[in-house]
Amino acid sequence: MTDLAAVKRALNAQRVETPSWAYANSGTRFKVFAQPGVPRTPEEKIADAAQVHRFTGIASSVALHIPWDKVDDYGALSRFATDNGVEIGAINTNVFQDDDYKLGSVTNPDPGIRRKATDHLLEAIDIMDQTGSRDLKLWFSDGINYPGQDDLRNRQDRLAAALRETYDRLGADQRMLLEYKFFEPAFYATDVPDWGTSYAHCIELGDRATVCIDTGHHAPGTNIEFIVTFLLRQKKLGAFDFNSRFYADDDLMVGAADPFQLFRIMYEIVRGEALDPSYGIAFMLDQCHNIERKIPAIIRSVMNVQEATAKALLVDRDALKRAQDSGDVLDANAVLMDAYNTDVRPLLASLREDAGLDPDPVAAYRRSGYDEKITADRVGGTQAGWGA
Repeated sequence: MTDLAAVKRALNAQRVETPSWAYANSGTRFKVFAQPGVPRTPEEKIADAAQVHRFTGIASSVALHIPWDKVDDYGALSRFATDNGVEIGAINTNVFQDDDYKLGSVTNPDPGIRRKATDHLLEAIDIMDQTGSRDLKLWFSDGINYPGQDDLRNRQDRLAAALRETYDRLGADQRMLLEYKFFEPAFYATDVPDWGTSYAHCIELGDRATVCIDTGHHAPGTNIEFIVTFLLRQKKLGAFDFNSRFYADDDLMVGAADPFQLFRIMYEIVRGEALDPSYGIAFMLDQCHNIERKIPAIIRSVMNVQEATAKALLVDRDALKRAQDSGDVLDANAVLMDAYNTDVRPLLASLREDAGLDPDPVAAYRRSGYDEKITADRVGGTQAGWGA
């Protein structure tokens, strides 16, 4: 039988990090859609992130993206976050938007461009030192579009050299998260196309280099929960970027289209005893909300992660093991499905009430008047968005 008290303790300890860029303007490959009330500064992004934490109680950190969130004083920005009830989380780098990076950043055939890109990675660690951030998150758009365009082996060597220099600069309490992407914008060969490539580079680097699984960055039919359990077994799973894979660049609300997949992923986390924040996995959102209002969409994403986690915690693991050990295929599957089909919303509503929160975070946000306030106040200036 499932220990309900233990389930509640685990849910109360859960944390989800939100990304600063999710509060900014974003769009498809063809159009960036502006919304009223969108933040104009990193401080306004953090203020919005604080609203998500205010209504969910578990979104206590916000990731930054450099240079989109560049400021003169990162210590002051960190204090601003603390004053608003949140903290600065992962520092994300950007080596994909400059014209210099047309043929790649750290894998570019031009050594001057490789130097520029690597210096940016090192700059991000300087920012981590000022904000107290633990995690440096790296994603590279590097790759090639045509056979023969560049030497595949040489590009891996260049990548390894940049990662090594960056890794060696990390502080004792800092770590590297290496993300991967199946395709786009490089369509013939991507330099970090899958979890295996990321894992191999992390193994070569050392204990403080870990893999970041972006749930949208896989070929159709990929068994993501297998990747999760393999990396947990190897102690190389450092983070998730949660979203839903129905754009080429994923980025929709996590669990919106395939909540059963999210449940399966979270079950492997629970089974691996890796849910508690002390284990070290960063459960982050990586989303761009283009046609829906941003803050309530992010609140909904956090709630979707909570629901999947609650269901995963309700799996009767003793019954599941008995069915698995006896080779009872139907009973084993039924144990999982019983947990997945449980309506956990009353449980989560009760937990929020016990914590002094409204049982319905989205409705509470809408009643708060914050959306109307930022729409009225944030007039003029330049709205934050891709590249700003």
